[in-house]
Amino acid sequence: MKKQDFNFLKELVETPSPSGYEQPAQRVIKRQLEGVANDLKTDVMGNLIARLDGQGGAKIMLAGHCDEIGFMVQYVDDLGFIYFGAIGGIDPHLSPGQRVRIHTAQGDVPGVIGKKAIHLIEPKDRENVIKLKQQFIDIGCSNRSEVEKLIQIGDPVTFAVGVQTLQNNRATSRAFDDKMGAFIVTEVMKKVKISGKIDSDLYTVSTVQEEIGLRGAVTSSYDVNPDVGIVVEVTHATDYPDVEQSAIGRVEIGKGPVLARGANINPKLFKLLVDTAAAEKIPVQIIGLPRAAGNDTNVMQLSRGGVATALLGIPLRYMHTPVETLSLSDLDQAIKLLVAVVKRIKADTSFIPE
Repeated sequence: MKKQDFNFLKELVETPSPSGYEQPAQRVIKRQLEGVANDLKTDVMGNLIARLDGQGGAKIMLAGHCDEIGFMVQYVDDLGFIYFGAIGGIDPHLSPGQRVRIHTAQGDVPGVIGKKAIHLIEPKDRENVIKLKQQFIDIGCSNRSEVEKLIQIGDPVTFAVGVQTLQNNRATSRAFDDKMGAFIVTEVMKKVKISGKIDSDLYTVSTVQEEIGLRGAVTSSYDVNPDVGIVVEVTHATDYPDVEQSAIGRVEIGKGPVLARGANINPKLFKLLVDTAAAEKIPVQIIGLPRAAGNDTNVMQLSRGGVATALLGIPLRYMHTPVETLSLSDLDQAIKLLVAVVKRIKADTSFIPE
């Protein structure tokens, strides 16, 4: 991955954007697309929709959600401890002992999610999970009045970690799910623009509120009304201990993006992706998806009269933790594949199953 592309990815992932609070991340993406897209707009939900004009063929929508899991301030007790609720699928095992940032109108306030020292916990209780409603944030204040001068009820909170590179072209961070998907579709538009004219009108959408119910994809798909839609998401890697491959499939980081098959996936669009990958010598992995997808593909497919949809996944270890881990090469291969697919879709390309 080129340094300037990595810097964009890093800035996007590290910019806080819990569901409902995505605009800081959307501003990062918008700066990347100014001067590239023929039109850029933010809808009332907060989705960022970019359009690159083609030759009047099919409308293609590439989507990646930019919201991340996090917390929300809900209550401050008289001693100045802050109680919070989950935004999205938070694992209560992981939060005690973590450093966090509370994102306020005046700037970030650092804090920690405190936990009773193991010395003070009865042996029989040491393996129990502390319920999220019993956990609290300590920002160093001595009473509620001090806290309320700094934060407000409803302020979002994220884990205080960012992008760190690892060995073998791998990286770890919070919020790769799914800001790396928003990164990929943004990079695709930039590279399609450079490559020259395309038959189709290309829309890239950084959707919002996926983690709390696929909400941004519902409204943006209705607005764009695409003929073809490809969602870029994370998918569970199964190449680390204690993950049951037989239940998910063999998915390895660094072995290329993952193409899903199943009822959510248009068979002709799936074949186009597979054939394009073979022609471009791009490695891909395939998984079966026997049920409705738990991501934006689900609602995009059912928008208006129906959309020919596909799901392109990036293998991810440790999903919904502060140490999500992926291979940067898989992102590069996904971008290359989507650029090639967009260029192959012509005005007369049919996606009606036969």
